[in-house]
Amino acid sequence: MHQPGQNDHGHHDHDHDHEHGHGHGHGRTATAAHGHHHHDHGPPPGGYGSRFAAGIALNLVFVIIEASYGYIAGSLALIADAGHNFSDVLSLGLAWGAAGLASSKPSPRRTYGYRRATILASLLSAGMLLLAMGGIAWEAIQRFATPAPLDGMTMIVIAGIGVVINTLTALMFARGRHGDLNIRAAFLHMAADAVLSLGVVIGGIGILMYGWQWLDPVISLIIVAAIVWGTWDLLRESLDLAVDAVPRSIEPAAVAAWLGALPGVTRIHDLHIWAMSTTESALTVHLVMPEGGDDQFLHELTEGLEEHFAIGHTTVQIERQDAGDGCDQH
Repeated sequence: MHQPGQNDHGHHDHDHDHEHGHGHGHGRTATAAHGHHHHDHGPPPGGYGSRFAAGIALNLVFVIIEASYGYIAGSLALIADAGHNFSDVLSLGLAWGAAGLASSKPSPRRTYGYRRATILASLLSAGMLLLAMGGIAWEAIQRFATPAPLDGMTMIVIAGIGVVINTLTALMFARGRHGDLNIRAAFLHMAADAVLSLGVVIGGIGILMYGWQWLDPVISLIIVAAIVWGTWDLLRESLDLAVDAVPRSIEPAAVAAWLGALPGVTRIHDLHIWAMSTTESALTVHLVMPEGGDDQFLHELTEGLEEHFAIGHTTVQIERQDAGDGCDQH
């Protein structure tokens, strides 16, 4: 607890925590404390390093094979698909770099470190995937007007290799996709490629057996529509986190009700909840408590927020009197 006039620290678990009070023009000194905890969200962002490396290596090999085969066979479609797969390699590199930045230590200037890099990476990744789908849709529409002669067996073999490689890569990130938006973006990129490649295999079978040249662009458009539908949600959630919206996994009304029901709390205001990264959330709040609010209370409060809402970075300001100045009511 930080009492008026003192310079000692309250509840701290990190050496970079900072103590501060928020007067909001109340004309009185407030009591403030911090509680910062780490909790288990699955593998930490840095724990995916080997998976990112393996995924990038696998896909780079496939890009080289596909581009080379396309050049030798004179297939523009295969060369174009190799270009799309290379964009996914860049996306994996982006997600890997962001995960590495997020684990770097804070500095006096960047007090949160580079945690937000994971949010920016997922936002950029979603945009890249939507652009790639737009390019594929445009190419599919063009093929209706000017059908390109397609070798069904070549499509089946090359796309079949793509299905295996992209599926293996996607599975590397399957477990972490629910708890980390950055990992989810990487997973979606690779899963999208696997589905696209599967569509090409199906199209190749149709062309090989029945000569249905139109099947390739039709399947491409159907798959593009499905991927855009899934990616749009990733884009919206990434945008929300980028503008400090409350993460979807947290219900702000439930947090407010839980805080308001704590012993000794008569009112809460200035409640803010936001994402520090794609795996960590933070909270600041003012509690009006005429009595109480000792170190034990703060410790139990921060532990409770961590346990019930997965909020590991908490800043609490305790006020002895209700200012009644029209601050945000909760």
